[in-house]
Amino acid sequence: MKLLEYEGKDIFETYKIPIQARFGVVRIGDSIESVKLDGPGPWVVKAQVLTGGRGKAGGVKIARTKEETHTYINNMLGMKIITHQTHGTALTVEEVLVETACVPEREIYISVVLDRKEAVPMIIASAEGGMSIEELARTKPECIIKMPVDVNTGLLDFQARELAFALKIPWHNFRDFTAVAKSIAKLFVDYDASLVEINPLAITKDGRLVAVDAKIVTDDNALFRHKDLEAKPDHESSEIEKEAKAIGINYIGLDGTIGCMVNGAGLAMATLDTVKLAGGSAANFLDVGGGANVEQITKAFQIILKDSKVKAILVNIFGGIMKCDNIAQGIAEATKKIKLHVPLVVRLEGTNVKEGKAILKNSGIKLEQADSLWEAAQKAVKAAKN
Repeated sequence: MKLLEYEGKDIFETYKIPIQARFGVVRIGDSIESVKLDGPGPWVVKAQVLTGGRGKAGGVKIARTKEETHTYINNMLGMKIITHQTHGTALTVEEVLVETACVPEREIYISVVLDRKEAVPMIIASAEGGMSIEELARTKPECIIKMPVDVNTGLLDFQARELAFALKIPWHNFRDFTAVAKSIAKLFVDYDASLVEINPLAITKDGRLVAVDAKIVTDDNALFRHKDLEAKPDHESSEIEKEAKAIGINYIGLDGTIGCMVNGAGLAMATLDTVKLAGGSAANFLDVGGGANVEQITKAFQIILKDSKVKAILVNIFGGIMKCDNIAQGIAEATKKIKLHVPLVVRLEGTNVKEGKAILKNSGIKLEQADSLWEAAQKAVKAAKN
């Protein structure tokens, strides 16, 4: 689960990570007057969307007056944002965060990510924050500092001090920085996160340390341990993905034209790769699970067909827990319940595969069968192109 900035900062507060004074979140339909702006300003209005590069896309505005703040809020709500991270997809701004503007003297990058190779959380930091860390890693790899974190002990004091020395943190911010570093490492473990990022962690002109932004990504498989996160709205998934999740189907929308229905995540990934190798591209990742029944197969077809990009459907099922003849019967019954307006290619393998193929052959359904995944992928690609 990806958290919006204000949701991440709510968690930062509980870990005593310093943030700017916040004046509220305004949503589409809310009254502007719900934001009570105290103090002399300036204030910052920030679009709450799940992408980096918001500032360059007009999603971060500094306001000098209350009237200007209200204008920015009105203009930003409902606007479309496209950044280098959205890959051409426009995100609608439904919420904005209003907080005190921060005037940084210096910007630092710090994050904790899961290092899958070393199987440990890894702190990644740089004295050059406030910019694309990916670009910095490519052009100035020597500026990137990495430090492993033991999940049992957390970031130790001497490690936090070494990190502060490496980043040349001023002596008057030294204690606050080491506390922040230890806190984000603890937060990472506590919340089963795959990413906790502050970019930038600012040293302000008046000498304070402030987390200007907050990015937290947690593991969906651990949500049962975090009821506070489980109750939050899903900002990331499309409407089709939300519908699939509600009925127990693992579905992720992609950019291709071949709808894929597969049982098992590993087989699904292999299917997507094979479709690509055959010259096509998958419209989705869809795993109906090892015990798929007629109802689930029917719903899976309905979910796939809601994507207007789909030009053909490839069903690649391995009969194990559920035998191929039962799967074939499910496909036959499911396709009779829906209006299948695109070509269908089916590849079955496993227990009772001969019986399953015979059922499909005699079903009267217009489809093509394949004996191998490679053959099925080639047929699906050809059908989608035609």
